[in-house]
Amino acid sequence: MNNSEIQIQFPRPGKGDEFTLTSVYQDEEGYTRIDRYTQDEIPANQTPAMAAVVAALVGLGEDWQAVQVWAHLMTATVYNEDDPYTPIGQRDEVALDVEAVHAETGGRRIFTVYDYPEFIITDPAAVDFFKHFTTK
Repeated sequence: MNNSEIQIQFPRPGKGDEFTLTSVYQDEEGYTRIDRYTQDEIPANQTPAMAAVVAALVGLGEDWQAVQVWAHLMTATVYNEDDPYTPIGQRDEVALDVEAVHAETGGRRIFTVYDYPEFIITDPAAVDFFKHFTTK
């Protein structure tokens, strides 16, 4: 079981280029670690994966703007395309839960993968991004 999590806070909703990333994970000795990064501290080789997360948030539309995102690593069963009842393996994927604020009313709402299936990111770069910040 993976108890790691990445939290991304956007201090100015709708401005995806400014954020604080907080990773919460257990280190090798079993202690809970909490590390924080600003957008300027993300390694250059990890910025494309962060851009993919921001791109997934665009699906919310202009009325809703992300203020906080929780990312979790999940393991999914992969099925045969010809026979959807036959599992052929597993893959890691990143799932997002998004707290958003409504631009006009100021109301808040949590969006999950049930609302937006595109919040399940299967790109291996996103999985590597998650592991980069939650494995030390």
